[in-house]
Amino acid sequence: MIVTTDALFKVAYGKFAVGAYNINNMEQALGLFQGHRDAQAPFIVQISKGSRKYANVKMIEAIIRAAEEIYPEVIFAVHLDHGDEETCYDCIDSGFYSSVMIDASHEPLEKNIEITRRVVDRAHARGISVEAELGMLGGVEEDIKVDEKHAMLTDPDEAREFVERSGCDSLAVAIGTSHGAYKFKAQQSLHFDRIAEIQKRLPNFPLVMHGSSSVPQEEVARINAAGGALKDARGVNEDEFARAVPLGVTKVNIDTDGRLVWTRVHRESFRDDPANFDFRKPGKVFVEEYARFIVHKSDKLLSRGMLETVRAAVSK
Repeated sequence: MIVTTDALFKVAYGKFAVGAYNINNMEQALGLFQGHRDAQAPFIVQISKGSRKYANVKMIEAIIRAAEEIYPEVIFAVHLDHGDEETCYDCIDSGFYSSVMIDASHEPLEKNIEITRRVVDRAHARGISVEAELGMLGGVEEDIKVDEKHAMLTDPDEAREFVERSGCDSLAVAIGTSHGAYKFKAQQSLHFDRIAEIQKRLPNFPLVMHGSSSVPQEEVARINAAGGALKDARGVNEDEFARAVPLGVTKVNIDTDGRLVWTRVHRESFRDDPANFDFRKPGKVFVEEYARFIVHKSDKLLSRGMLETVRAAVSK
């Protein structure tokens, strides 16, 4: 069942974080839906500009609709991830999306507010909520590339002004995470003091953590053992998600970890069975492995077992 992102956030705030996962193909969708059914957890399906180009808009949306029929008991929202203004309008007008993200974080504050306000006005007229971003995460993911020297944490005072003037419904904040598999050079913690300061200025307002993959070292080691070359890949300590939930972090974006699971499964398959040319064999393995990964992440996000609580709230 597709619900509004706003409805999920109202139930989740302060109790758990909703996992938001990018998909690009059928196998990812099946693993994502199966895993959340098994975990009895609500979730957000994210479609990026890159996914829309890769799989075609009609195809990726059809995959999600088919997954909804196959797993009718799950509850989820559909979200545009890192959209520009034109893509946001296209998604808003489609009537398929629960929410859109306008990412004008690379612009000066006034320009960011101006762009976000336009998207908010268009989205709210259709009952769609808007996520915006303030501050800049470092790293690389799809068409997002920000040098670490240009990355900057979100300023708490600017965050309050931004939300008040733009009218956005949730805010992606830069608090120490980054995109891609190379987030940290060593063990590094999230800036919990910065999250707390933002929450003080924006009480009961949903905050979003982007670039939150943990880059499991076991996955990295297995990929490298099967011919990969991921050196010094390191991510967010997933045990810190639970610490962020009481501070208003309500949505956590995870993309790279899913790619690592896909890469590990396929590299090991090609290594261990080089004569195989049936792509369905590693595909089936990936669906099961990704579903297990989703259950694990739901534990860390405190969302496991929350499905009936959400169902009761959205059914009122």
